[in-house]
Amino acid sequence: MTKRRDFIKKSAMGTAGLAIGGLGFSAKSYASIPGANDRIHMAVIGIRNHGRHHINRWCRLKESHNVVVTTLCDVDERLFESRSKIVYDHTGSKPKTEWDMRKVYDDRDIDAVAIVTPNHWHALATIWACQAGKHVYVEKPVSHNIFEGRKMVEAANKYKVHVQHGSSAAVGEAMDFLLDGGIGDVYMARALCLHRRNSYGMAEDSAPPDKFHYDMWLGPATYRPYNEKRSHYCWHWYWDTGNGDTGNTGPHTIQQARVGLRKDEHPVLAFSTGGLYGFRQDGRRSPGVMSYGDVETYGDDPTFQETPNTQTCVFQYSDGKKFVFDTRGRYTNMEGTNNIGNGNLFYGSKGYMEYSGGWKAFRDWEKEPFAGAGIGASSPESNAGRPDLYTNFLDVIRSGRNEDLVNPILGGHYSAALVHLANISYRLGGRSLRFDGAAEKFIDDPEADALLTRDYRAPYIVPDRV
Repeated sequence: MTKRRDFIKKSAMGTAGLAIGGLGFSAKSYASIPGANDRIHMAVIGIRNHGRHHINRWCRLKESHNVVVTTLCDVDERLFESRSKIVYDHTGSKPKTEWDMRKVYDDRDIDAVAIVTPNHWHALATIWACQAGKHVYVEKPVSHNIFEGRKMVEAANKYKVHVQHGSSAAVGEAMDFLLDGGIGDVYMARALCLHRRNSYGMAEDSAPPDKFHYDMWLGPATYRPYNEKRSHYCWHWYWDTGNGDTGNTGPHTIQQARVGLRKDEHPVLAFSTGGLYGFRQDGRRSPGVMSYGDVETYGDDPTFQETPNTQTCVFQYSDGKKFVFDTRGRYTNMEGTNNIGNGNLFYGSKGYMEYSGGWKAFRDWEKEPFAGAGIGASSPESNAGRPDLYTNFLDVIRSGRNEDLVNPILGGHYSAALVHLANISYRLGGRSLRFDGAAEKFIDDPEADALLTRDYRAPYIVPDRV
């Protein structure tokens, strides 16, 4: 039976037959790997909501991992003062600030970048970074569409850099137990994204705020007038820029399900249906309440949102194994004995396992768990054996051992592709789609194939050849 560590190593290596450090380093490039005493210079690109978390995390590693945040980049210059203060408070040094990421990539002193932009920028920002020789930590989902994900994998391999993605790590004692046969042969995984979402409201188009570089923010996306309810954070709920909650909170549990099923491949069938439920259509407006950062929500008010808040996705692999994913953004119960809201259930030939903040395994029809640990997100046992993605990324930059990355870009591509396959099915009316994973094309379905990529807006074009 394949052990967890062997599966993770296979995930990192992919099918490229990679050489030294998993990246085919030349002797010259291998010699340039930073040593333990060489400082790693980081830039954070996208510094608003989750970007602020990144700034704090990298800065806290200054002493233990000899890394320094030298540059902050965001198209909204209004953020520079407050985010620079975070860096200064942690490190005593004030970072450079840039609104155009291309200037960051021109800086030869920067070794690595964290990309925390909206989803529609993830691929191009990563490809440009790879071309500039920068190592990349890119947030989930790695891509906005399937074409982009493949180009990111190609860029990482071609330019011999390390690319880590930010989905939850699917490693540790629970995954070891599962992949070592703890509940027998795992034939189905079920992932949940039960995340309350009120209406983000509506607004009239307007001029973009001063010091907000809107054209750069749009980047690869089709041009449309600025609208505050399609911009900061709200971009998640529009197809041009986001992938809905299935592609927002969902990638964490999707990644865990895919690894738990041992699937470094695409499914052969995908189906998704759902809708936008629970919002009034009478035009009334409720007072706004701050819900995330400085973004207001409005109860069950009408909304311009395009993506579903309720979505069920079903995938089947070539060996018949199944993966079911549920997004529920309105009133809902939790599931399992562990009251799972964002987590996983795995079903095997000898029992089942609940995985969320901790884990429990049940044998056959028994009502009491026979294995498990750390139930509750605050329990120290809940993260037993789970590496920190940030420190892992820095360690790999120093070692050059790409196979040691916990979340390599190829796995991120397979996980993000599940999001995209589901959303394509949903956007085409919930029809079942047959997928040729080797070609990354649908079978006899040109309408679905058209949604594998997008029309890019010059000069922000993801190239066919990276």
